[in-house]
Amino acid sequence: MSASRIVNIGLVQMSMSDIPAANMADAMACVRVAAAQGAQIICLPELFRSHYFCQSEEHVNFGLAESVPGPSTEVFCTLARDLGVVIIASLFEKRAEGLYHNTAAVIDADGSYLGKYRKMHIPDDPLFYEKFYFTPGDLGFKVFRTRFGRVGVLICWDQWYPEAARLTTLRGADLLFYPTAIGWHPSEKAEYGVAQHQSWEIIQRSHGVANGCYVVSVNRTGHEGDPAGGIEFWGQSFLSDPSGTILAKAPTDVATTLIVPVDLARLDVQRTHWPFLRDRRIDAYDEITKRYIDE
Repeated sequence: MSASRIVNIGLVQMSMSDIPAANMADAMACVRVAAAQGAQIICLPELFRSHYFCQSEEHVNFGLAESVPGPSTEVFCTLARDLGVVIIASLFEKRAEGLYHNTAAVIDADGSYLGKYRKMHIPDDPLFYEKFYFTPGDLGFKVFRTRFGRVGVLICWDQWYPEAARLTTLRGADLLFYPTAIGWHPSEKAEYGVAQHQSWEIIQRSHGVANGCYVVSVNRTGHEGDPAGGIEFWGQSFLSDPSGTILAKAPTDVATTLIVPVDLARLDVQRTHWPFLRDRRIDAYDEITKRYIDE
């Protein structure tokens, strides 16, 4: 068995205000706290710089966007270098006039900007009107080779798609990170809330099992939007191991920073004992690229 390769993962579950500068300051403070507690790779929630603005379709919200790399990545590059940590930051990217993406930037522990992933799957549901704001990603599925491990980054709605997890793993990911903004419609919570949350958790844990990797899902918490409606973000950020076992989970309604050690040496053990990658029938999967198979 290979010698252990322990890496400490920091999950920053935040509650956001409607003031971007305050959210940025809070995120930086949380990164410092995580680093002080030993975290080496630190992930922030989806679109942490603002309230989740996709609850409505309003052109004024495009003013929240920025270039990537840009002002926020410059700040995080300095912070990552000073602390010696990897930072995954989800940002609203302005690529050009009229062209915007939901983007995650990855900064290495020496402060270098490694690159970005643009969210591929864009939802359009009540209070999650992301198609109004975001163009689907065009960079493909990506893995970033950081000082502490090979990091695959996907974003929220991507977490429901096994194809995204598989293709990211096939590029060499040790860990799949999912910066997330997901919660309940308060009017639905009593009837559907438990099932909705369980489905979200199960699908991500299953990606870890199928691909023999760690899964890190970082959500926001708190109520945002119309007090009589809006979204109650369910928190419960978690990290699961290659067997799908949850190693740590944050509370539902409290901003929390979790520090979770993982052993990357376990990946080879898991994948040789459960050799799903070995036994894939890549000669038989051509039809996976079809929308639907009509018999």
